[in-house]
Formats: sequence, C-alpha cells, structure tokens
Amino acid sequence: MNALRNKVQLIGNAGKDPEIKTFDGGKKLATLTIATNENYTNDKGEKITDTQWHNLVAWGKTAEIIEKYVVKGNQFAVEGKLTHRSYDDKNGEKRYVTEVVVNEVLLLGGK
Repeated sequence: MNALRNKVQLIGNAGKDPEIKTFDGGKKLATLTIATNENYTNDKGEKITDTQWHNLVAWGKTAEIIEKYVVKGNQFAVEGKLTHRSYDDKNGEKRYVTEVVVNEVLLLGGK
C-alpha cells in the first residue's frame, strides 16, 4: 500500500513545448504543463468544460522521452507523485509551487 500514498495519474494535453535542461554529466530535466478537462452539465442544462493546469517535472530517461516525443497540444498520460516546494523570488517574497514529479509517461493518439 505504500505505493498508493502519493500517486498521481493524469491524462491531458501539453500546454506548451517542454523546456529541457541538460546538467553536467548529461542528466536531463524536462518541465512542462498539462491541461486536463472535466465536462459536466450545470443546473441550467449548460455544458461546461473545466480546464485545470498542472506543472510537470521529469528527470533522466523520462525527460528524454518527453523531449523527443511531446510537443504542444499532444495528448499524453503521466504517472508520478505530487510535490510542494517554496522559494524566494527576486523581490524576497516567498512563492509556493505544486508539481507532479513524473516517473512514467504514456503517449496517446497518433500523428
């Protein structure tokens, strides 16, 4: 059951092309966003689409797969864990970030 304690699975579309950083030793970091949509009908009978944006971070082999195959608009699935971090911006204000650290990616759809 430990594997279920912090597990996130999302299917959506890439909001932008991934940003790739390569570090000394060749290790790669990919950062990108994924948009997920939930469709429902409100109490007035109107169809509503609620889009949520999620920040993704991937390292190593997973980052290489994302770099090679994911472009803006592509539909894909990810599995990973939810993380929170904070940092001080250039004005000294504390900023908080929530990200999904991706450990698996599944490419969906065709070309």
